[in-house]
Amino acid sequence: MRTIDATDCIMGRLSSHVAKSLINGDEIHIVNAEKVLISGSRANITAEYVEKRTLNHPRKGPRYPRAPHMMLKRAVRGMIPYQKPSGRSAFKRLKVDVGVPSNTDKKIEIVDSAKANSDGKYMTLGEVSQLLGAKING
Repeated sequence: MRTIDATDCIMGRLSSHVAKSLINGDEIHIVNAEKVLISGSRANITAEYVEKRTLNHPRKGPRYPRAPHMMLKRAVRGMIPYQKPSGRSAFKRLKVDVGVPSNTDKKIEIVDSAKANSDGKYMTLGEVSQLLGAKING
C-alpha cells in the first residue's frame, strides 16, 4: 500500500495521478485530504460547490459530499470507469483520510507533479467543506 501526502497538491492533478495508479492495481492511502488545493478564484469555487449541493434531490440524488476526504474520493471516482467491475475494484483500493492517522507507520510519498505553484489563486478543500457546513476536525 502506498501512502500519499496531499498537502499543497492541486485536486485534479492528484486525482488523475491516483486514478492511474488504482487502474494499474496499486492500493493507495491519501492523508491530509483537507489540505488539497482547488485552483480558481474563491467566488467561482464557492459558487460551483454550492450549486452542486443544491441542484440535487435530497432522496434521489445525485449526492455530493461535504466532508473533504469524501470530496477528494469523489473526484478520483470521476476519473476511473466506476460503472465497470474493474473500476469498482480499483475504487475499493482507495482510502482517504483527514489528517494523518496515528497507525500510519509507512513512508509517506509526495507527488511532485501535483504540487501547486506559489503564484495563483487557490482554496483548500477544508475551507470549501466548512463553507458547505461540514462538521469535521482537521
